[in-house]
Amino acid sequence: MSDSTASAASTGPAGRKSRAKQNATITVGALAVMNIVAVVSLRGLPAEAEYGLSSIFYYVFAALVFLIPVSIVAAELATGWPETGGVFRWVGEAFGPRWAFLAMFMLFIEVTIWFPTVLTFGAVSLAYTGTDQNIDAQLSGNKAFVLAVVLVVYWLATFIAFRGAAAFSKVAQWGGIVGTLIPAAILVVLGFSYYFAGNTPQIQMGWGEVIPDFSNFSNVVLAASIFLFYAGMEMNAIHVKDVKNPTRNYPLAVLIAAAGTVIIFVLGTLAIAFVVPQADINLTQSLLTSYNDMFDWAGIGWASPIVAGMLLIGVLAGVVTWVAGPSSGLLAVGRAGYLPRFWQHTNKHGMGTHILLFQAFMVTALGVVYVVLPSVQAAYQILSQLTVILYLVMYLLMFAAAIYLRYSQPNRPRPYRVPGGDLGMWIFGGVGFLGSLMAFVFSFIPPDQISVGSPETYVGILVGGAVLLIILPMVIYAFRKPHWKDPQAEFVPFTWQLEHKHPGTVNESSAPTAELSAKWEETFDSTAETGAAGGTTAGTPSGTTGKHSGKSSPTGAGSRGSGQSGRTRVHRPHTGPAAGGSTAV
Repeated sequence: MSDSTASAASTGPAGRKSRAKQNATITVGALAVMNIVAVVSLRGLPAEAEYGLSSIFYYVFAALVFLIPVSIVAAELATGWPETGGVFRWVGEAFGPRWAFLAMFMLFIEVTIWFPTVLTFGAVSLAYTGTDQNIDAQLSGNKAFVLAVVLVVYWLATFIAFRGAAAFSKVAQWGGIVGTLIPAAILVVLGFSYYFAGNTPQIQMGWGEVIPDFSNFSNVVLAASIFLFYAGMEMNAIHVKDVKNPTRNYPLAVLIAAAGTVIIFVLGTLAIAFVVPQADINLTQSLLTSYNDMFDWAGIGWASPIVAGMLLIGVLAGVVTWVAGPSSGLLAVGRAGYLPRFWQHTNKHGMGTHILLFQAFMVTALGVVYVVLPSVQAAYQILSQLTVILYLVMYLLMFAAAIYLRYSQPNRPRPYRVPGGDLGMWIFGGVGFLGSLMAFVFSFIPPDQISVGSPETYVGILVGGAVLLIILPMVIYAFRKPHWKDPQAEFVPFTWQLEHKHPGTVNESSAPTAELSAKWEETFDSTAETGAAGGTTAGTPSGTTGKHSGKSSPTGAGSRGSGQSGRTRVHRPHTGPAAGGSTAV
């Protein structure tokens, strides 16, 4: 998601030629690894290890009704509408900017709430870098220690993000390998070595154990959280234009990544279940205790702090990257007219400082949950479920948009299409929508396996938090003002705006999205150059009337540190948030 800042780094014909030279640079294998690193996280494995062999069923089921539909549907959306914006653009093409803003806001808020949960795992990893396992276990369950680590690390990551994403991109890339893939390989190898060496596994073995006990409803409730394990596969859809022969290679890379992700999750979960007794599984500590038990069995107990440190590196690298990414995406959307100018403030590095600070204060407030709730484990579960709920709102909009676009823009070229025509889209998109809806509903029900205090408080926090955070972006959109739009914002209008249509009507146009965008950019590039030569105000093309007219703006007006120091940027009139999605550019 941090690509959203880079996508606006250059304008005009020269900038587009420069970007074109960088296309087709990612191989199938490289994109598959990128997707695996983006999706795979080991911190959630203990929650599913409680199910033993039946966890295989849940992983495969979630992959069939969520992961594969997300991967296939996102491939069509990304190739059909590849311009910057991701899910914001896809939902906006189908339903207009109101619902697009909701989808983008859900992504931003979901990631914000996710930070305390992933940093809790980081705090536990930090606690287990000690040499006394008893003291480590006590420290990892100390609410004050966890809260302190969450706040210190997050605020540090925020100030690092002020420097711009490029400063730590390589650290984030290697952090995913060192902190996720290598520890996952160690976990699987040692766990299965423990089992095949003849040790008694801590779970019931047999094919009959693979099918869950559906009479126990609480099993289904906790299993709903597995959907979040697979979230994020659509994030790398932005790289579709960087893949050779994307029609074939992009979906192939996604499917390879999906298979690899399922294998890692299944084998990692079973490795924990083999070693840790079901009654002793703890959501925040069991991964580290599994490593401790395995290393002690292998006679290399000294390696436990090393792996704990590697896991901590992975957490820190991921947090630093995600601090900048969603905030940059929201900034780009906000500058197109969806947020007040206060939230569009940027520093000399082009980072949205006010959005980053708001995000940091929200994380700080959420950290208080660790003091209010009875245990770190309870807080971890509640925040994880709220993250699932908000993320699923975005996915529900995405699946609905993909189905709707097959009818509202039936002739729009899509280099990759979901197999099976419109019926195939209904199958993949419909299954994904229903699977997401099922997980959404189950996420509000307290699980029996985890003590979360009062069930009423648990449900109240989830319902209240979800309602508030869904209403908030709708209120912001309803009160938007014309002057919110930054005349220097570079955001290509939706195709229905460029063609003077409405998202609620059928558009029979067969013009490729990229062609429409290129014509739009060339028109305003040439107009701006003519205006600059003739002394007219950039951004107001002469002779432009009707829906393509833009207000004049003096150079620099409405911009607070664009991060493009030393270069004059072309002012282009961009679409603002149309009322009800009906007004074009």
